[in-house]
Amino acid sequence: MEKGNIRVQTENIFPIIKKFLYSEHDIFLRELVSNAVDATQKLKMLSSIGEAKGELGELRIDVKLDAEAKTLTISDKGVGMTAGEVDKYLNQVAFSGAEEFLQKYKGQAEGAIIGHFGLGFYSSFMVSDKVEVITRSFRQDQPAVKWECDGSPAFTLEETEKAERGTDIVLHINEESKAFLEADKIRQILEKFCRFLPVPIFFEEKQINNTSPAWTKKPSELTAEDYQHFYKELYPYNETPLFWIHLNVDYPFNLTGILYFPKIKQSYEIQKDKIQLYSNQVFVTEEVKDIVPEFLMLLQGVIDSPDIPLNVSRSYLQGDPNVKKINNHITKKVADKLEEIFRKDRKEFEEKWEHIGLFVKYGMMTDDKFFERANTFHLFEDVEGGKFYTLEEYRSATESLQKNKEGKLVILYTTNPVQQDAYIQQAKDKGYIVVKMETLIDAAFIGQIENKWENVHFTRVDADITDNLIDKQENEETVLNKSDMEALKKLFDIKIPEINMSVEVKGLSPEAPPVVATRPEFMRRMKDMAAAGGPMTAFYANMPDEVTLTVNGNHALFQQILAESDTGKKEKVVHNLADLALLSQGLLKGNSLTEFINRSVELMSGGKKTKIILEN
Repeated sequence: MEKGNIRVQTENIFPIIKKFLYSEHDIFLRELVSNAVDATQKLKMLSSIGEAKGELGELRIDVKLDAEAKTLTISDKGVGMTAGEVDKYLNQVAFSGAEEFLQKYKGQAEGAIIGHFGLGFYSSFMVSDKVEVITRSFRQDQPAVKWECDGSPAFTLEETEKAERGTDIVLHINEESKAFLEADKIRQILEKFCRFLPVPIFFEEKQINNTSPAWTKKPSELTAEDYQHFYKELYPYNETPLFWIHLNVDYPFNLTGILYFPKIKQSYEIQKDKIQLYSNQVFVTEEVKDIVPEFLMLLQGVIDSPDIPLNVSRSYLQGDPNVKKINNHITKKVADKLEEIFRKDRKEFEEKWEHIGLFVKYGMMTDDKFFERANTFHLFEDVEGGKFYTLEEYRSATESLQKNKEGKLVILYTTNPVQQDAYIQQAKDKGYIVVKMETLIDAAFIGQIENKWENVHFTRVDADITDNLIDKQENEETVLNKSDMEALKKLFDIKIPEINMSVEVKGLSPEAPPVVATRPEFMRRMKDMAAAGGPMTAFYANMPDEVTLTVNGNHALFQQILAESDTGKKEKVVHNLADLALLSQGLLKGNSLTEFINRSVELMSGGKKTKIILEN
């Protein structure tokens, strides 16, 4: 029997490995199974070039749990190791067998070998009091050997009996890690980290992995049903995705994967399912913010690249030019796909715009290269639905009507077609085209996109009286004399909590509403962004609303009001008209709303006061 000390630079290497090398103890199983896959892949390659003789037999990896003996065993039927190789690879910390193998067989096995650090095996000591390695090399003239270590630098290495080629790693689980003696726990870890490894993995006599996931195949080998089936394998409870993008690059970096566009509600529900990052089919993380552009973080699917630089524990990305290149490539592929669908089947694109639009708008706001591409396929939807415009199509359709005094295109939009219906109808009567901007990010989108698009200005349809929306000021003369106008302004001088209200009397069309409430476009945008949790949220959220009441001096109702001799009734009718205008803007709330309802009932009942209590 040979005895010796593992050749490390410090006596404290194992405490470091146990406490600091890996952020999650679950990782040990990923590392050991990955090593078993490497051993199997090496054997396949050596057999293919004639260096490994004889039948390979069934190549599989078995994970066995013995709760009574407090052991967890990972067994493979791969290349195995000789005594010299055990001494070389296990007794010299961080000497990676995978790295040496790649150097020796450069150009033949890079894509199949997972390990690069040589420290993965030592993660077993995070959960073990003792680790045994029983191994027999594929070289038939070499005896089987057993290596044993209790987590100190001391080890033993001796010949032993083992009938079959391959390696068994036996972990004697320590007291602090007894959770790893539960079958459900082991199954959960295997399904998380090893579900797509290329060698069959069995636990409790059941195979837990798909060895040929869709992203490892060529797009020409897959049907739409194959892509949808794989999506269900990843996200079994999700709706069918809108479409997908198959990534398959081998230069200047290696990248494969499939990204799916899920159906996303306009309420922008936070996605629980994320893009999964793999390295040679080994699950690494769901934190892909440096690899995938920010605006595509709502996508789902898989990215697999051995060229993504990970730290030794594979838990964090390290800075590298390849990360930026991959990020740019994914942006380009997404833009290519969207442009292709828009060009080849615009009807399909429009039908999916409710979901696609969120990605497109977010991308245009955050990524300049994507913005340039997206200008050709970003769409506005007409308020009535079913008709869509690109920016240039909207410009052409409104060229003669919707330009302001500065010569800018005015895009009229609504954030709530139901609540703003009266304003929409007035705009349509003028021949204006109103589009829907009602998603959670539209307030921020409008603010940013105005700075990127030349000669374009957005105005919400209720931002001013219709005649002023396009800055034309085409107001008719009012039939009221100056004295009547001043009397009306005085009657409408009403104080509403948390609202700064100004009053103007103008000569609008007799068919226009008697009173219109509007809010300045800029302040209303800031309030909307504050409500959505945007920058300076508290500042704008706490500011009072600025409201202009435009009184239509040409409406016949005001002739009656001015002639009314009952001052109290006159004031109540005017107050109700103001409240109705505020209600159309969603600004009549709380006690003011209750007073409006009670006042309305009183007026309808001939002056009899009635108190109505509103219940939530």
